[in-house]
Amino acid sequence: MGDKSPKANQKKSAQKQAKASSASQAKKQALTNKQGGAQK
Repeated sequence: MGDKSPKANQKKSAQKQAKASSASQAKKQALTNKQGGAQK
């Protein structure tokens, strides 16, 4: 269980942040597409 915990945690949270930011960007794009009348 003792595998450089702090570093591992940092990596995990960084990945989480990147995922969240990319997800919010995708949401924004979807919203823009909707406003442009591109409905699926």
